[in-house]
Amino acid sequence: MHQRTPALPSPHTTPHRAHPRMVPAALAVLLLAALPLLAPQGTLAAQVQAEEETELAHGLEVAELQVEPGELQVRVGETVPISVRALDADGNTLSPRYLIRSSRGIGMTEEGLQGREVGDHQLLIIVALPPGSDAEPATITVPVEVLWPAVERIEVEPAAGALYTGTDQRLRAIAVHADGSRRPAASFRWSTSDPDIARVDDHGHVAVEGEGPVTLVAEFEGVRGELEVDARPLPATRIEVETSHTHVKAGDVVTLDARALDEAGAPVADAPLEWTYTYVPDDSIVAPGAVASIRDDRFVARFPGEYTVRARAGGVSGWQTIRVDSRDVVRSIETLGQGRMDHRRTSDFWVFEGVDGRDYALTGTWGSGGWTYVWDVTDPTAIVMTDSIQVDARTVNDVKVSPDARYATLTLEGASDRRNGVVILDMANPAHPEIATEYDEGLTGGVHNAFPMDDYLYVLSAGERYLIVDMADLRNPVTVGEVDIPGSRIHDVWVHDGIAYSAEWQTGVVMTDVGNGRWGGSPENPVVVNTLALPGGNTHAVFPYYQEETGRFYIFAGDEIIGRSGFALEGGNNRAPYDPDVPGTGTPRNTAGYIHILDYTDPENPKKVARYHVPEYGTHNIWVEDDILYQAYYEGGLRVVDVSGELAGNLYEQGREIAVFKPNDPVGYVANAPTTWSAMPFKGNIFLSDANSGLWAVQLEPETRVVP
Repeated sequence: MHQRTPALPSPHTTPHRAHPRMVPAALAVLLLAALPLLAPQGTLAAQVQAEEETELAHGLEVAELQVEPGELQVRVGETVPISVRALDADGNTLSPRYLIRSSRGIGMTEEGLQGREVGDHQLLIIVALPPGSDAEPATITVPVEVLWPAVERIEVEPAAGALYTGTDQRLRAIAVHADGSRRPAASFRWSTSDPDIARVDDHGHVAVEGEGPVTLVAEFEGVRGELEVDARPLPATRIEVETSHTHVKAGDVVTLDARALDEAGAPVADAPLEWTYTYVPDDSIVAPGAVASIRDDRFVARFPGEYTVRARAGGVSGWQTIRVDSRDVVRSIETLGQGRMDHRRTSDFWVFEGVDGRDYALTGTWGSGGWTYVWDVTDPTAIVMTDSIQVDARTVNDVKVSPDARYATLTLEGASDRRNGVVILDMANPAHPEIATEYDEGLTGGVHNAFPMDDYLYVLSAGERYLIVDMADLRNPVTVGEVDIPGSRIHDVWVHDGIAYSAEWQTGVVMTDVGNGRWGGSPENPVVVNTLALPGGNTHAVFPYYQEETGRFYIFAGDEIIGRSGFALEGGNNRAPYDPDVPGTGTPRNTAGYIHILDYTDPENPKKVARYHVPEYGTHNIWVEDDILYQAYYEGGLRVVDVSGELAGNLYEQGREIAVFKPNDPVGYVANAPTTWSAMPFKGNIFLSDANSGLWAVQLEPETRVVP
């Protein structure tokens, strides 16, 4: 066993998730950022260093904090100044140091407090005290309400094609702010200048019944948008419909094409075409009514049967029929072996072939004293622990091995000395790795994840940014670059073909050129290409995947939602093993969230196209290989999913699940409570780590076909 002697914790140590930023009281404008906040740099850092002892001593004298203004109302994108005064018992002004903490919806600029997310937020100001002090620090909480910017204009247009007499369609209205951003979920008041020509309902659905000029109006927050129409008869007399396929499996995407033609056979390019479908199920008892979707001229069905797709404009229509069969992909799964861990919670793992030709896995631990375990998995039916490593950390959250198996990384959180950082293991002897170095330059705020390549290591710092580290010399790593999106929280990063894809919660997926070169990026000069925000703002993990069959490049991006607040099944978030003296212990946790599937085939115009969503469970880490998704779904266990072909809709509802495995263990850390953290296919088998039971190896049974 390799063990690093931990340093004694400071009596005034701040928990690792806080990472507060110290701000001198002399500053009239506080520089605020979403938690956690970094120590200031440059001239300000030098000033703070020089005044530190005096400022901390002043903290003991503070009797009252005053903030102006005492509560704030700010619009998204706007900034307001804010000042703080510290007073002693006699009303004299002091100059202490502050811990400044804020929720994510408010952030920092040089001018003051900036609104970033609509809602009610709080700014917490705490006076810093000298190390070792057991006094209660003075604090003050400032309520902050963030409002939407004012609407500048409203744009109104038809959803598809022109408004001809005899047609109907939904109008599209957009409320635009002065900065060009759009107001989501705006509720418009609709009206028409002449109801004899065009009628419009409360939802913006318009029916054109007469001829001549008419104005359609959408109003919101006192701003008015207009669409002027000169209604005339629809010239189309027939519609021709073609489909890319007429016989598919559930979940396959069918491309639709419709052409409106006039009496002479000439196309009517602006005909307002609308797609619908009818359905005859194979089993009318099992199949529900709404079983398919049409979006962007793409049709995807969830259940077997015959579907007739129709394109219409006014009273003119055309159709085609599509036969849909079941995917029939279900296979059995066999348990091969287990590396049981029943006294500590297992976190991430990595399985690999060592330089000695044998197969190994590393597993980390969560909240369990900084332990990592080494397993020989050459025979997955007889998994053997070969070594253990303890480092100064509460949690070894993430473990990975470089593609060449030269080194491994252990990420540290909750170190007693708050240095945290990443431990580099020399894997020359993979059964008994040696610590090559403990690298913490710029990583003192805690490291949640890392991604090692042969030459470079991408490692998160304090949940705010990631560093790019040259790994040519394992014992002397050198930071050469960093990627930091202001105000963005980061959880995960994955590198593919010189492009780093990072999961950054509300920011979504951030794409950065770190060596691909198309956008001029390199490890020393990373270039952010774009960001793609996802619904819910819980973007936690990413996995890039090139699909050879279609030539599409997908990003699988996962949510993480611990607890189920707001759901009918709320449940708890218990993480402790059973203790008869502690009520509620030994019960499974409950999570939520799903996998967003994003099409990055055109990397400068990515879009969400599909999802994989299992109700009542929440996703964690992701792996995709050979058109199969190996999804760790926390208490939902391991989910093995067919992701072949173009993807659309909810894959869970399309019969794409191949197998499900729940690693129940009656003597686990929490008994029979699967909490699957990660999964990886390896040499024909599937390995997975489970928080309550350790390391597992399973195998998919061969495909079988039922012969009548």
